[in-house]
Amino acid sequence: MLNDPLPPAPAPLSPCTGICKLDARGYCLGCLRTGDEIARWRGMNDRERLHLMLDVLPTRKAPL
Repeated sequence: MLNDPLPPAPAPLSPCTGICKLDARGYCLGCLRTGDEIARWRGMNDRERLHLMLDVLPTRKAPL
């Protein structure tokens, strides 16, 4: 029907890649989140998660 509401948008996926080890800078080798960000992930709202995934994590470069 045309008046049916849109389904809710899915929650942002996790950036986790399954490589869960912190480097010397304190960033996860797999997803570049800090230990604190990983711990807080489940409590973050969608806006916070998207900000982290789209704005924060791309600026963190993995060391060569």
